[in-house]
This record gives sequence, structure tokens and C-alpha cells, in this order.
Amino acid sequence: MKLTHANFGVFTKIICLLVLFASFQANAQLDRTEKRLSSWVDEHNSEALDLLKELININSGTMNFGGVRQVADVLIPKFEAIGMDASFIDGSSWNRAGHLVAKIEGGKGPKILMIGHLDTVFEPDSPFQQWEQVDENTIKGPGIADMKGGDVIILQSLAALNEAGLLKDMNIWVVMTGDEELSGRPLDLSKAELKKAAEWADIALGFENGDGNPKTANVARRSSSGWTLEVKGVPSHSSQIFKPNIGAGAIYEASRILYQFYEELSREAFLTFNPGNIVGGTDISYNDKTNSGTAFGKTNVVAESAIVNGDIRCISEEQYKRAQEVMKRIVSEHLPQTEATITFSDGYPPFAPTDGNYELLKQFSQVSQDLGFGEVTPVNPADAGAADISFAAFGIKMGIDGMGMGGTQGHTVNEAGDLRTLPMQTKRAAVLMYRLLTDKSLSIPKK
Repeated sequence: MKLTHANFGVFTKIICLLVLFASFQANAQLDRTEKRLSSWVDEHNSEALDLLKELININSGTMNFGGVRQVADVLIPKFEAIGMDASFIDGSSWNRAGHLVAKIEGGKGPKILMIGHLDTVFEPDSPFQQWEQVDENTIKGPGIADMKGGDVIILQSLAALNEAGLLKDMNIWVVMTGDEELSGRPLDLSKAELKKAAEWADIALGFENGDGNPKTANVARRSSSGWTLEVKGVPSHSSQIFKPNIGAGAIYEASRILYQFYEELSREAFLTFNPGNIVGGTDISYNDKTNSGTAFGKTNVVAESAIVNGDIRCISEEQYKRAQEVMKRIVSEHLPQTEATITFSDGYPPFAPTDGNYELLKQFSQVSQDLGFGEVTPVNPADAGAADISFAAFGIKMGIDGMGMGGTQGHTVNEAGDLRTLPMQTKRAAVLMYRLLTDKSLSIPKK
């Protein structure tokens, strides 16, 4: 049909009717309680935005312990107001501010762990500190998507369930860590609350922002840990290099090892290993705290020492162990008159894809479609960083992450959030948890 001034009104009415019909179809898939949850979220969205603005305007860079605690102090009374026991766990023993933990137990539903974090990458000396309205749907703000928006979604979804009289019958732990962006050490202490919650929980819901697209969620996240390669050679005048008693020197040996890593492992799906820095020469030093080093060496002297620091990311513990064995073997195959060692440091474990995770995503996607928001598909693990849900993976039977606020350019001074996704994700979370409470057909694997 050719669009003319005469039929434009008719065309517009048809579009409006189609939109209304689509909305009616979506709402028709919701029961009375689910409609009530959805309506409550819309009615209280302005309160959610006010809270989000308040949290964003509090600097809570990981090392700003007072700011991290201030964010928790804003949230704790709000959890208590909906009937949850909430407290702040001091983090001085792992050199961080600490964590917020809120609980309600004794209900009849599955045990659900909801994961957020209080800290951001923006310390007090960052130029990026305040909420800024970009347009009707977009806000720039430090940590808006990563992940203060997700923290508000956790609170608001639970408040909706409480208003509907459901929360008292549920089993929920909320853990909002204060060091997700820069983990305290030792990790056993830093992540103890998450691990305790994971041992208790059947299901984990992570409210990081994933890839920033609300049409996706994470059924898997790769690990993130470190490795250090230390190499020694025989120092000598460069004219003697390659002779039997002098050999190849430390820098050649480091180069061989790195090249073989690349040759043997770079094509394996979901495995990456990045040498982030290298220092080599006659006299070297390296500072782990500043990630910087010094080197002295002359072009006419065979290098005595080299050190390389890198990270490694894997989709499963099995892949991690297999990659370690290959790397250790390569390191052991020395060039003449050299020696080398590689050590691996603790970090984030993998959140491996499981049948339970995919089943939970299927449920979440159905909720989204019933709400009229469309299908939710899994994020490619290669496109997602590590997150706190990884520390819960060992104990849970089902989990998904990426349920937070949609946004872009996280970890930069241009980080922005899409305001439309705040009520969307809150509704999805509330309805999903309601169905987990009431859906007898959902099979949760036994622990």
C-alpha cells in the first residue's frame, strides 16, 4: 500500500492496534501474581531511579573503603525493611572494605543466591564521579551498569516479591561483595562469604551486566588467573652466544617458550593466555604491586635473566589443568644452557556451562517472552569477563549471570546505562523467582 496523507491515519491506527495486541498477548501469558509483580515494578520505578542516582554519586572505588561501606549503609536498611536480615562483613583481614550479606530463610522454595557487588573501578582520583543525564533513556555514571544498576535490580525484585506476600516463603541469600573489581588477598578469605552461600544454595543468579545486552545472559564465564615465567641463561660476551658452554641466553629461551605456547594452544576454543609484560637483560627487577619492572642489558652481552607475566582464561577446570600441563612441558624443554620455571597464581575459577545452567536460561527466556521482552540467548563465553558467580559455581546446580542493567563502555569514563532496562530486568528477575518458587515441573538437580 502506498502511504499517502489520506491513509496515514488508518496506517497509524493499525500499528497502534498491533502494538496493543502484542502487549495483550504477552500479558495473557502472565498469571495474576505475575501481573501484580510487573505493575509494582512500574509503579516504583521512579524510586528505583532515585536510589540508583544516590548510589552512583557515592564514590565506591574498590580501595575507597569508606565509600564501599557507605553504599552498603544505604542498602542495608532497605533489605531490612522487606524482612531480611542484613549486615556488613568487615574485610580488614583481606585488605578490603567488606561485603553486604542479606538473608531470608525457612521458606518452602529452592535456595537462591543473588550476587552483586558494591565497588567500582573508579577511585576518588578518577575524573568520572557523578550521574549525568545524556538523553531520555541514557545515563552516564561510574558503575551504573557495572554494577550499581544490578544491585538496585536485586533489591527492587525482592521488594516486589515482598509486596506480593511471597518473600516470606522464600529462601534467599544476597551477597554483594566489596572487591569484585580488585579482589582482596588471600582469596580464601575474600571469597569466603560467596563460597559459604554457594554451599547453601541450589541456584545462583548473577546481576552483573554481562555483555551489556539485555537480550543475552551468561550460562558460562571463563576463568581469570595468572602465570609467571622466570628464565635464566649464562651471561657472556655476545660473540660467544650459541657456543656449547654459553648456549642461547635467557631472552631467546623466553621467546621460544612463548612462541610454543602460541603454536600449541592458541587454536583451542575458549582458551586464551596473554603475556602482558616481559623484562629481560643482564640485571632485572619486577614489582608485582605496580606491575612494572626495570632492565639493564647491553647488545654485546648475552642476557642472563628474563621474566614474563601473563594471564590465562579457560572455560572449565579440565581445560585449565590441560593447558597448565602443556605449558609446563614446553617450559621444561630448555634451549642449551638455559633453565626456566613457570608458576600459576590463583584467580577467578571458571563458571562452566552445564545442563542446569541452560535449563535455567530457558526458564528465564520464557519469562522474558511472557513479559513481552523477547527471547534471551546465551552470551558467547569468549565475549564475557570473569565475575563473582564463578566462585559459586562449585556448589550450585543451576546458575545464570548477566541479569543486570544494560549498558555500554564499562570500566571507562564513558560508562552509560540504558534506563529502559532497569524495570525490564527487575520484572524478569521477580517473575523468574516467583516461578522458581511455584513451578513444580522445574527439575533442580540434587546436590
